[in-house]
Amino acid sequence: MDGIELALLTRRTQAICDEMGVVLRRTAFSPNIKDRLDYSCALFDARGELFAQAAHIPVHLGSMAYAMADVVATICWQPGDVAMFNDPYLGGTHLPDVTVVTPVFVGGHHVGFAANRAHHADIGSDQPGSMPLSRTLAEEGVIIAPMLLLRDGEVPEEAAAVLARLSGDGDGDSGPGVDSVEGWQQRPQLADFLAQLSSARVGAKRMAELVQSLGVTGFAAGVDAVNDYAERLAREALAALPFGEWYAEDVLDGDGLGVMDVPIRVRITVAEEGVEVDFSGTGGQVGGNLNCPLSVAAAAVFYVFRCLMPAHTPATAGSFRPIRLRAPLGCLLNAERPAAVAAGNVETSMRVVDVLLKALAPALPDRIPAASQGTMNNLAMGARGVDGDWDYYETLAGGTGAHAGGAGLHAVHSHMTNTLNTPVESLESHYPLQVERYALRQGSGGAGQFPGGDGVVRVYRFLAPAQISLLTERRRHAPWGLAGGSDGAPGAAWLNDEPLPGKASFRVETGDVLRIETPGGGGYGVPEH
Repeated sequence: MDGIELALLTRRTQAICDEMGVVLRRTAFSPNIKDRLDYSCALFDARGELFAQAAHIPVHLGSMAYAMADVVATICWQPGDVAMFNDPYLGGTHLPDVTVVTPVFVGGHHVGFAANRAHHADIGSDQPGSMPLSRTLAEEGVIIAPMLLLRDGEVPEEAAAVLARLSGDGDGDSGPGVDSVEGWQQRPQLADFLAQLSSARVGAKRMAELVQSLGVTGFAAGVDAVNDYAERLAREALAALPFGEWYAEDVLDGDGLGVMDVPIRVRITVAEEGVEVDFSGTGGQVGGNLNCPLSVAAAAVFYVFRCLMPAHTPATAGSFRPIRLRAPLGCLLNAERPAAVAAGNVETSMRVVDVLLKALAPALPDRIPAASQGTMNNLAMGARGVDGDWDYYETLAGGTGAHAGGAGLHAVHSHMTNTLNTPVESLESHYPLQVERYALRQGSGGAGQFPGGDGVVRVYRFLAPAQISLLTERRRHAPWGLAGGSDGAPGAAWLNDEPLPGKASFRVETGDVLRIETPGGGGYGVPEH
């Protein structure tokens, strides 16, 4: 393929992923997907290697890129199949993120997969919002190993039992309607599964059309060519790094169950053959849910180095070939079952980015920013029984780190998340909540020649009793400044003016007020005055 053909194939496959995202957003019911955009879409070749993705959520996409080949190898695929999974130790991230995959066949040839991953606020945890202060994976919800969701238009018995549990049938019996796609429409809890199914089917249809236009052989050659091109661009970008070893460490505030200052240590070795990222020395897995499956750690590593590559680098498996990852089994970033992982996906992944950037800062002083807020500020809530039946989850924006070229950004989601805020109008129309204040947290960005971005203040008044879970970071250890810049302000939360720890589970009553202030980004450079 020449350069024009490569560019066309890259843009056409990315457009398929974009369309998948539009379908998922427009057909979903939950604010998590239709408003916050907590989903990702991608295409994979027949081996399960990534060759196209939309600009969605880095932690979703990088983890799928790392683990999909192993996942798809567990199923003997047939035309029309649809599979699902969320097991973090078998290709997932944390249980609320459910992945739906469908194979693509053309002329009897298996040519690839269309996949999406979306966050479900209710994945069967006893705690509303399915982001509890858990000690084991089982406490976090229903665990879905890779399994067929549909075969020959029917829902297999194993999948029907899972869907029945998610739709509120506690005895696991499939019940009327759950064992057919049409029946899902009668179960509000399954509406987002229908949206994911629609998205995957659209992706598979568009990919099949593309393959038909190029021919099976031509398409396979094109995928190889795009991967090779991405690898060349990646190697050229990494070759600009000075050879040598770069070391840094950072800590997580704590696991919420008594373990404090959990260390993450990294040694980055840059050599002619590529980059090795070694997390030896990182703390062991903890009793709380800060633990990561290795795929989540890989997603953070891929994200950081992808940011150093040219913008036109295709988002394919080829771009990750020069990067090697090491993390000892049983450490925080390569946890073993049944360790809890709910916050690993959202909080630990952010700290992995921070420590990688800190390590690279001496090597690339003009390109690496100060620390951004370093947390997704996870807020899960809802009610069961006499208090109602609802689940809600959101992440909150904060400040980004300043850099040699300018100030940090105010009130944005950064690094491993790429979601939006939940609009006040949507939140208040769906749930018994009132947002009393939503504003910039003025002055929370670190001072410097270029100041860090400010976080936000968000104040909720509860109009009915509810159970709340907070999973947040950067409450004890502030986002660090760089090159003489000051740290950003750490985050904080209060219930009725009483301070809350960064990780907490508690009940609220009607009229209670929760105030959350998110961290600012670190400043860059010595202030001029």
